[in-house]
Amino acid sequence: MTQLHELGVAELSRLLDEKQVSSVELTKHLLARTAAHASLGAFLAVDEEAALAQAGAADLWRARGIDGPAHPLLGVPIAHKDIFVTRDLPSTAGSRMLEGYRSPFDATVVSRLAAAGAVTLGKLNCDEFAMGGSNENSAWFPARNPWDTARIAGGSSGGSAVAVAARLVPATTGTDTGGSVRQPASLTGVTGIKPTYGRCSRYGMIAFASSLDQAGPMARSALDCAHLLQAMSGFDPLDATSAEQPVPDFVAATTALREGATADQPLKGLRIGLPKEFFGDGVSADVLTAVRAALAELERLGATLVEVSLPRTELSIPVYYIIAPAEASSNLSRFDGVRYGHRAAEYKDLNDMYRKSRSEGFGPEVKRRIMIGTYVLSHGYYDAYYLQAQKLRRMIADDFQAAFKDCDLIAGPVAPTVARPIGSQTDPVAEYLADIFTLPASLAGLPGLSVPAGFGAGGLPVGLQLIGNYWQEGALLHAGHALQQATDWHLKAPAGLA
Repeated sequence: MTQLHELGVAELSRLLDEKQVSSVELTKHLLARTAAHASLGAFLAVDEEAALAQAGAADLWRARGIDGPAHPLLGVPIAHKDIFVTRDLPSTAGSRMLEGYRSPFDATVVSRLAAAGAVTLGKLNCDEFAMGGSNENSAWFPARNPWDTARIAGGSSGGSAVAVAARLVPATTGTDTGGSVRQPASLTGVTGIKPTYGRCSRYGMIAFASSLDQAGPMARSALDCAHLLQAMSGFDPLDATSAEQPVPDFVAATTALREGATADQPLKGLRIGLPKEFFGDGVSADVLTAVRAALAELERLGATLVEVSLPRTELSIPVYYIIAPAEASSNLSRFDGVRYGHRAAEYKDLNDMYRKSRSEGFGPEVKRRIMIGTYVLSHGYYDAYYLQAQKLRRMIADDFQAAFKDCDLIAGPVAPTVARPIGSQTDPVAEYLADIFTLPASLAGLPGLSVPAGFGAGGLPVGLQLIGNYWQEGALLHAGHALQQATDWHLKAPAGLA
């Protein structure tokens, strides 16, 4: 018999609509499961009382005649990355700088999902201020990969990925600055999408790099991601970077039949570009094997594979690690121990308070990026580093537009290897290199999707990345859904988590 925790958003919505289960029953089940697997480190905060109150309200709405299909998230439990501020739960950004902080308002993404009826179980672990690719930079503890708890879950949205992969909740929110939705999704075998920059409001999302940060959902399937993205998206006058773009019906786009396509070949006519720079020596053999098998499946489903080039792929690493730290050094200057956040217990004067509060509150990776960012923005280095990086960023975006003349979507690996052991990487530069395939789309502001694509060494998950042109999230979700209708990689669950 299928357990409730084994079901995704769409399936749970149907059960709730058919009154086969109540939201309170479902929420109690997932709260118990979350407590039983607390050692995975997915959650930083859980509020059982508030979650059950929300679930009871959702059941009341259904009893009054609100039907499920019109409100697919009504009564469905989810959880939020602890980078989104919330009134009813602590908002720490994975940092001791914000230990115990309570926001006076909810982030727009949080409030929109609440308005759709989703039940919030709690807040999820993440790298401190979303800075990292392994979730080892969390001030509290690392999120552990449920496929092998001695390995990383990826970051910075590691807790979000673990919560879905371990079947603690059917869906979560994450944020992606340089790959922080797609990479942990790949390493834990779940689906995650980074929408076009500006698609989802950044209001109430604790800022890391303002020109790169973007919210995105993580779930079991592309269809489930479409349900969350539908509720999360839309213009927000409170966010100056929010785009005034109409929100399409992502669920309909995900399941639609392409013109000229058939049931056997739902992707007929779709051109998928394979950048030669994504399939070089830097990718491990097991990852390449899995990705090529997924590409062969897409081809069987009717897609045409064409070779394209993104010649400045390698430059995306130095470009990103100049721009992102520069913006971080500016954004994190607000954490000075005066208005909110950690304040040192003892200090001599104002400058001493600033110095001690920030030294005690920030972790090593955050300090490292603040120092890099301050350096590249300093007098005499701005033109040499930051300005040049911005010029190259435009060229990277231009490379994508040239490639999209020959294809509709771009595909490749998400990460060059499967999840590595926790504590095995001590060189921060080597850690940065793991972002090579996710950074280009982030710098260009393009949408990217990670879908499960099989397994590599040690039976660990491998993700396939699909990148679309601006505002083409529906096309990405459609291709991901077609792949998931033909394969069962996304249905596989870690063993030993009964």
